[in-house]
Amino acid sequence: MPSHRSERMNADFRRELALCISKMKDPRISMLEVVRVKVTPDLNYAKVYIASLSGGDAAAEACRVLRGAEGYLKTELAHTMKVRKIPALEFIPDDSVDYYNRIDSILKGLSHDEGTDSPADGEPADGNGSDTDPDA
Repeated sequence: MPSHRSERMNADFRRELALCISKMKDPRISMLEVVRVKVTPDLNYAKVYIASLSGGDAAAEACRVLRGAEGYLKTELAHTMKVRKIPALEFIPDDSVDYYNRIDSILKGLSHDEGTDSPADGEPADGNGSDTDPDA
């Protein structure tokens, strides 16, 4: 179980990286979200999970661009964060947006199917056609 310190460090790096990325003017990294950051306890490495609202391919392209801008991002983090050292950043595309969209389409399909299976207006819900209660 992660300690409170490591959770706080992950959240701080996530927040600051999101700010640094939002300041960048490259159109290939628009509409990005820093999903989560996992920093090792010795602050040598950080895995940064990136999602794009445009889908998984855009997230992979954004990660490639961010790998090229790692020096800039580390410099910006060094100016804003009060830590011993800034970790090496590894950008990983996160497909959670695609996953959520797929689940949403499945659920919409299920709700649409349930709507067609409902009894027609005027038919009783039990399907036997009688209006009397069998237990009465």
